[in-house]
Amino acid sequence: MANLALINGPNLNMLGRREPDIYGAQTLKDIESGLLEAAYAAGATATCYQSNAEDELVSLVQQSRDNKIDFIIINPGAYTHTSIALRDAFLSVDIPFIEVHISNVFARESFRHQSYLSDIAVGVISGLGTQGYELALAAALKWLEATKPA
Repeated sequence: MANLALINGPNLNMLGRREPDIYGAQTLKDIESGLLEAAYAAGATATCYQSNAEDELVSLVQQSRDNKIDFIIINPGAYTHTSIALRDAFLSVDIPFIEVHISNVFARESFRHQSYLSDIAVGVISGLGTQGYELALAAALKWLEATKPA
């Protein structure tokens, strides 16, 4: 059984209230509930986390190895563009992950075009709204199945 973690970074706790023209009306709780249901239906488990603090996100990634997490889906929020510490945490645990962004970061301000995580991620989903989380889950499960030892 696959064990996944969904990690959301700063300001994602404000979904549903924060700039709904960009991020939509769904709350983080809605997204998490949908992801947990879809994971369960696929025979997997998932745990959801959110923090506005960079050090807490780094700790969550680091603890993922001890928690036997097989795959991480992360929306690092603004830390995408600033956090070398988060990048180093991913490199230290060697757990595959997909980077998710609700908005199309490449259609926004130029500072959002740089990611410290994209080149080490299995993949990046950007600009497909909250559906990006569902797509990331499906891709993660397919990736785990394809890379499972025989």
